[in-house]
Amino acid sequence: MTAENLAVVILAAGQGTRMRSSLPKVLHPIAGKPMIRYAVSNAMALSDHPPVVVIGVGADAVRAELGEEVIYVVQSQPLGTGHAVAQTRQVLEGRVDLILVCYADMPLLRVETLRQLVEIQADNDGPMTILTVISEDSMGFGRVIRGPDGRILEIVEEKVATPEQLQIRELNAGVYCFRQEWLWDHLGRLPLSPVGEYYLTDLIGMAVAEGGRVQAYTIHDVGEVQGVNTRVHLARAEALMRRRINEHWMLEGVTFVDPNTAYVEADVVIGRDTVIYPNTCIQGKTTIGEKCEIGPNTVIRDGQIADRCRIFSSVVEQAVLEEGCHVGPYGHLRPGTHLAKEVYIGSFGEVKNSHLGPGTKVGHFSYLGDALIGANVNIGAGTVTCNYDGEHKYRTEIGDEAFIGSDTLLVAPVRVGRAAKTGAGSVITHDIPDGELAYGVPARVRKKRDQQPGASREGG
Repeated sequence: MTAENLAVVILAAGQGTRMRSSLPKVLHPIAGKPMIRYAVSNAMALSDHPPVVVIGVGADAVRAELGEEVIYVVQSQPLGTGHAVAQTRQVLEGRVDLILVCYADMPLLRVETLRQLVEIQADNDGPMTILTVISEDSMGFGRVIRGPDGRILEIVEEKVATPEQLQIRELNAGVYCFRQEWLWDHLGRLPLSPVGEYYLTDLIGMAVAEGGRVQAYTIHDVGEVQGVNTRVHLARAEALMRRRINEHWMLEGVTFVDPNTAYVEADVVIGRDTVIYPNTCIQGKTTIGEKCEIGPNTVIRDGQIADRCRIFSSVVEQAVLEEGCHVGPYGHLRPGTHLAKEVYIGSFGEVKNSHLGPGTKVGHFSYLGDALIGANVNIGAGTVTCNYDGEHKYRTEIGDEAFIGSDTLLVAPVRVGRAAKTGAGSVITHDIPDGELAYGVPARVRKKRDQQPGASREGG
């Protein structure tokens, strides 16, 4: 089987009424991504053709999420899985040899499992191969009925199964791979069920009646085929996905002190020898380098963290940290923050939309917003850049080697020159030239003869 000979159909037209939500079921997130994204990613890994997504209720929201990545087919009436697949005939007939059908609400299904299923059907002379699972919990799935020779004869749905059939532990997972010519020829022959729908499972009986061999790929990991129909199912799937993600990174050389309390989303990347402490949440497209220490009690969202950084009990949002930075405890790096190498942010320090040069240190209880700060600057405890006048934001600039005394207020727009100093408690309303000292309320530049001992002492 080659990727160009396979098409993937993703069924996403269900109403999802048991979710009790205005959001379409397939858009509810699992580990930070709408669950339909997992099915689309699998499809793109298997086939050269864009996946065909069958949509119905909530179609506009699904289109908004997936954009032009996929081909859409609308099932205007909810007439069952057989009817849903039949709607794709106009875009798929004659274009490929095999058609894989799966669901958008099975986010834990592995691409390796689907690839094996397709490979079995590629070698199968019969019309179809189905995915089955061995499980003590029936999950409401149909039972796989086999003959004395082990061949699949039919699928019996749980609600109509006999007591003997209910003892069968091989279940139909609802994922199928078909030979496309046979599929299109037989979809139109599906009988109408008692509830007025057309079911793909009836194709199995058709194939057997014609002497066709129905193959199966059987798995034992029940978690892979867990569907999501309620918020309870959603929570279970989230827990299983989180465990899978954490185990992946542990096998890649990342230490989790307590994997049960570390929440790492699907698109996160973590370098080896990094340690993740308890109660840490890493979200979005965050990347973390090697030999970092993250947590405990830390949230990172869409952050870019280089090697050897320490983030302790802090929040990092859309910020960039170069090598060797230290943040926290209780720091907050807001969007637009960029810390160069070896920057230190003390307790309760907050930075927003600012660039801090290498080696700069920020004392505790300080706020830096809309600032450009040079290298090896000392920011004393309690320093605030007063960047907002109620209507507009203004910029503060501080040159290399400057020393900002504790409790300094920098009223932007203002510039503190290279190696300049401010006295503790000063209110800086005018620029300070390179190498000069300013202190007072409001501060003014003091000539050498005016300088007093201790005027620039940091006190924190």
